[in-house]
Amino acid sequence: MNRCQPSPLPLRPRRATLWLAALCAAAALTGAPAAAQGTVQGSMGGMRNFPDAALRGSLVITAASEAEINGRTVRMAPGMRLFSPQNTLVMMHTVLGQQFTVNYLIENSTGMLLTAWILSNAEAAQKRAGSDSVQRNFTFESDATPAR
Repeated sequence: MNRCQPSPLPLRPRRATLWLAALCAAAALTGAPAAAQGTVQGSMGGMRNFPDAALRGSLVITAASEAEINGRTVRMAPGMRLFSPQNTLVMMHTVLGQQFTVNYLIENSTGMLLTAWILSNAEAAQKRAGSDSVQRNFTFESDATPAR
């Protein structure tokens, strides 16, 4: 008596295997994303609204936790987010060494780079305060006295 007879039906692959095969096929059809190729595409249209506290500058990601803004080294916050012109997240390792015009936020308590938005040409044309200006919350006596 043989209890283990072969099934007349072919074996069905697991759902996870099918899902992975479909995902790979979709990736092959659409191509690699722009950030993985080291370039960032232009804006898909529409203007984004940036926080009033956002400053304008030139950003270069230099390492996993460091960047340069307008030539000055700044540490990136652990939850730092970099947004493309399409407002999608960009992985920092894909744009190492590239220079972008960005609007950015610095965290007040630590001075770390918290968020940056890579700008499209239309967004970069709009005026915004940069980090090169002197900002302070005190005045000197010489500031109050008119020059003679």
